[in-house]
Amino acid sequence: MTRGPTLADVFDRMRDQLALEAIQLDRGQLRPLAPEPPTGGFPTLIGHLNLVQPNRIQVFGPTEIRYWTERGHLERTRLLAQLFRDDLYGVIVSDGETPPPDVVARAREGRVPLLRSRENCERLISTLRHELGRQLAARTVLHGVFLDVLGVGVLLTGASNVGKSELALELVSRGHSLVADDAPQFSRPAPDAIEGEAPEVLQDFLEVRGLGVLNIRSMYGDAAIRHTKRLRLIIHLEPLTSALRAQLDRLNGNFGSNDVLGVPVAAMTLPVAPGRNLAVMVEAAVRTFLLARRGYHAADHLMQRQESAIGKDGQRCD
Repeated sequence: MTRGPTLADVFDRMRDQLALEAIQLDRGQLRPLAPEPPTGGFPTLIGHLNLVQPNRIQVFGPTEIRYWTERGHLERTRLLAQLFRDDLYGVIVSDGETPPPDVVARAREGRVPLLRSRENCERLISTLRHELGRQLAARTVLHGVFLDVLGVGVLLTGASNVGKSELALELVSRGHSLVADDAPQFSRPAPDAIEGEAPEVLQDFLEVRGLGVLNIRSMYGDAAIRHTKRLRLIIHLEPLTSALRAQLDRLNGNFGSNDVLGVPVAAMTLPVAPGRNLAVMVEAAVRTFLLARRGYHAADHLMQRQESAIGKDGQRCD
């Protein structure tokens, strides 16, 4: 399992962007950062100094510095004990403020990271929350081709040789965009969102049997590539066998959902058979998905028409 980032990793990555300075940073003593609880609960990862419901990374802005320096010696001693608890990842002082001497001394004594930033407190916290949320998001790799079709993130899955790459190439040629081929990486940056992207080494490339590896950006331009996209629909390609034919719901289609990193994602099975225009069918599936999200279901509409027609026929018989 890959080790999670430490506060030193964050410092190295964000040093210039947030104008960070290390007052105390012992790289050999740092624990990997862990994500916040998914819903509620404490401690949260980063925020303004809060000793009642403490953050794992405590931020001192001008207000917190003023509050601290106005306390008496005994009160500051008590606050130090609350601040430097066992699960504290570190302290960051914003706005270029000078950290209180007793905080500096305690940080050096306990080898706890103490950083200073010239950025204002609000921007520092919001930027780090976004960055840490991205770095600590749960991740997985799903085999398939990930595309942006009509603004919807669509993952094409299916057995090898079923035609995923050929279908993806046709969709790109129709004006849609490739996100990732073969092994798209998915993360959960928010409790109800799954985002996908290509591994860096595979960015822009699509492998099609008989043609080899294609650089989609070079062939179709920048608009044919998306760096990231939210996963909204999984379309599983499956050869149309007699067994699959018996399972198909001819009225409603084969829509359901798959669990990806604990988030339900809409999914459907698309039968593959000679003569079927799969690109058109994928576009239709995406349009059906979008209509369903707006509350429209063609099967329900058809049934309402049938019931209305039956009612009219019954009235004529009377």
